[in-house]
Amino acid sequence: MKFKLFQVAVVFTFLFAGCAASKNKSATTNSLPATELHPFGRTFIDNNEKLQLISSAVHVGFSFKGDSCSIYASLNNLGAHNYLQYELDGVYQKRIRIGGKDTSPIVIKATSKGKHTVWLYKATEAHTGNIGIEKIIGNNITALSVKPAPIIEFIGNSITCGAASDPSEIPCGSGQYHDQHNAYMAYGPGVARALETNYLLSSVSGIGVYRNWNSDGPTMPQVYEKVDFQENNLQFWNFDTYKPKIVSIALGTNDFSKGDGKKPRLPFDSTAFIGNYVQFIQIVRSKYPGAQIALLSSPMVTGNARVILQNCLNTVKQKVDEMYPAQKPLNLFFFDPMQAHGCGGHPNVEDHAIMAKQLTPFFKTLLSQ
Repeated sequence: MKFKLFQVAVVFTFLFAGCAASKNKSATTNSLPATELHPFGRTFIDNNEKLQLISSAVHVGFSFKGDSCSIYASLNNLGAHNYLQYELDGVYQKRIRIGGKDTSPIVIKATSKGKHTVWLYKATEAHTGNIGIEKIIGNNITALSVKPAPIIEFIGNSITCGAASDPSEIPCGSGQYHDQHNAYMAYGPGVARALETNYLLSSVSGIGVYRNWNSDGPTMPQVYEKVDFQENNLQFWNFDTYKPKIVSIALGTNDFSKGDGKKPRLPFDSTAFIGNYVQFIQIVRSKYPGAQIALLSSPMVTGNARVILQNCLNTVKQKVDEMYPAQKPLNLFFFDPMQAHGCGGHPNVEDHAIMAKQLTPFFKTLLSQ
């Protein structure tokens, strides 16, 4: 299965997009700066006071009155493009393409006047690059916060990102890798919506436990603590920002990968996989000592490899449970094998819905413990 890793530019160039507020002349036009928004997910405020959205499905909400609002958005360079997606009044709408050279406004329109709510989501992953938000303009704009609820953090690879899952606009094999990303429709957010929990996605395409899709690293244990999952970034994520009740880890697909068939690839090393996985769980436990931890298998790993992966996860559980006798034991979930229908052997949005349906009872049980 082909997974790719991408590099993120350090210098940001900004694209400004605006849209008209309601044409009601008696209404007051308001501007809500990014510094007053309440994002959920990995973000930071840059030196220009823009909110940089980093991780997959990181989201931010606001309400407005009237029939339209405006979003000032930014990208990391003029030659790039990226995607937001959004809900309007609780209903998912679509993805929005943001180009580095775009000058036309990003307009969110409602079919009626009155009060409306909008939740913006980053459709792509951290390695695609940040999406910056400068401000929101409209009538009576108010920042929203997520409702208080338990948090599930989903750690994983391109499957967890929702990568290559949505060819509805750009067919498989066309465009760039992130053109088919749809983080909102990935299995993690699907589970969270079904259970009415909050969620975080900490995921990188092509990444593994001890080796990646077509390289020896950097692997998830090496990048997890970095704000944008880039090994050379000196900025670390502040893990005190959120305290998940459950941490879900779905890694292993890329460790089993054969790569591109060109670069030499040694056979899967169970010892290295188990050892690195145990060390990674120690990192996660150090960040969230009170969280339940769930290890997920991969629906994309089939045949004998599936048996080996499940045996490895059982061994990881045994070792970690012995190391932490006073902590809650690890939890295991093994997906049913799946014939994926997305791009490059990835699950598509319908496949993600199937995965979410399988997982929901499992996480519901963990939430009750």
